[in-house]
Amino acid sequence: MSGPVYAGVELGGTKCVCTLATGPNDILEQHRIATTTPDETLGAIERHLEGWTRTHRPVALGLASFGPLDLDPRSSHYGYITATTKPGWRDADVARRLRGSMGLPIAIDTDVAGAALAEQRWGGAEGLTSFAYVTVGTGVGAGIVVGGRPIRGLGHPEAGHMHVARMDGDTWPGACTFHGDCVEGLASGFAIEARAGRPASQIDADDPVWETAAHAIAGLCHNLVMTVAPERILIGGGVIDRQPQLLPMVRRMLAASLAGYGDAARLVDRIESFVARPQLGDQAGPLGSIALAIDAAAARDPGI
Repeated sequence: MSGPVYAGVELGGTKCVCTLATGPNDILEQHRIATTTPDETLGAIERHLEGWTRTHRPVALGLASFGPLDLDPRSSHYGYITATTKPGWRDADVARRLRGSMGLPIAIDTDVAGAALAEQRWGGAEGLTSFAYVTVGTGVGAGIVVGGRPIRGLGHPEAGHMHVARMDGDTWPGACTFHGDCVEGLASGFAIEARAGRPASQIDADDPVWETAAHAIAGLCHNLVMTVAPERILIGGGVIDRQPQLLPMVRRMLAASLAGYGDAARLVDRIESFVARPQLGDQAGPLGSIALAIDAAAARDPGI
C-alpha cells in the first residue's frame, strides 16, 4: 500500500459496493451490500465506513449514487435522492448521513458521472476532456464530461430520459413510468423484457427487439454528438455486456443517422473507436466513487 487511502460507495438500485483503495491497482477492501430500504442499506454501509475509519484512516469519501440527486450545493437538500422510482428512497438524505459516519471531506455525484470520472482518470477516456459514458442496464444513464468535469446546470443530465426518433412503424408505448417511450423506456433491460414478454436470457440474438433497442441508443448518441460534441462515447452496462451484437448495430445506426453532417462526417471512418466499450469493466462504478473521493481530498468538489 502506498499513498493516501480513499473510501468510496457506489450506491446502486440493486446493490451497493463499498471500496477502500489508494487507486485502481491497489484495492484494499471491497464489500457488496444489497439495496433494500434506506435505513437498512445505509446502516450497513455506515458500519463498514466506521470500521475503515478505525483501521485505515481514509482521507476522503466519494459517493456515486443512483438518482435523481440534488447536486446544488446551495440547496438545503444537497446530497438527497429526489424523484426516484426506487420505492422508499425518495428524499433519502444519503450524503449527510454517510458523512456523519466518517467526518471526512466528501463528494457526491451520480453513479454514471462517477464511472465517467474513473474512465477519464484510468480507462477508456484517459487524456480526453470531452466525452460521454453511457450505461444500458436496468435503466439507461449518461455521465457527460465537458472541460474535464461532469456537466451540471438545472441539475445533472438525465440523458436516458430524452425522447428520440422512433423506428418506422414502432408504436409500442414504452416502459418508462415517467416518459413512456424515452430511451430508457425503449432500450433498458426492463423495457426490453417488458416488450418481449420474457427474460432477456430467453430472447434470441436476432430477435427484432434488439434492433429497436439499438435504434434508441443510437438516437441518444446522435443527440449527444449534436449537443455536447464529445470526443468519444463509451457504452457499457449489463445489457451491452450480455448482448455483443448491440454495439455494432448502434455504430451502424449512428453513422447513418449523422448522415455526414458537419464535424460528424469525420466519425464514419473511426466509428469503432468513437463508440467504444469502457475499459474498467464492472469496476468503473466502484472506482468512480474512489475518483470522487480523490477530488474531495483535493477540494475539487464543493462537498457538504
